[in-house]
Amino acid sequence: METGVTIAASLALFVAATAAFWDWRRGEIPNWLTLPALLLAPASYGLAFGVEYALHSLAAAFLAGLVPYLLFRRGAMGGGDVKLFGALGAVMGFDLLLGVEIQLAALVAALIVTSASLAWKGALTRTLGNAWAVALGPVLPQRWRRDPCDELVAPIRMGAPVFAATGILTAPHLLFGWAGL
Repeated sequence: METGVTIAASLALFVAATAAFWDWRRGEIPNWLTLPALLLAPASYGLAFGVEYALHSLAAAFLAGLVPYLLFRRGAMGGGDVKLFGALGAVMGFDLLLGVEIQLAALVAALIVTSASLAWKGALTRTLGNAWAVALGPVLPQRWRRDPCDELVAPIRMGAPVFAATGILTAPHLLFGWAGL
């Protein structure tokens, strides 16, 4: 199984690096990258280690893609990002929650980079006010509500944060696998 873990971690890192490159160059994460990983990872686990590992991989894909899918349904995340998180969960299916950890680390990395960028531009406080207006709007009385400012809404490309998070979280598996530990 140690060899399988090293192969899975290497494949996840390759998928994340390729996704980051395409996201940087074109602003999208292509289906030809994410869908084969999403479909072939459970099949590969099933053939190599049995049905239990195939189901484990499917469950990991579901868990890793659940929150991004809910964000996608609200218009807060792109569909390619959802499929990327699901694919990474499926590939890293030997550990049920590693895909979720990659997702969380990527979202934290995106938050830090975006906050620093907004602070540099002098728009952090206005953007945070905009976020509070959107979040609290439904529960505030009508006279206290304000419309969010559309000019402060900007998309965030998730490819690079996902690659960084995948690199950090797969590094122990790769280092121990290559060292034979």
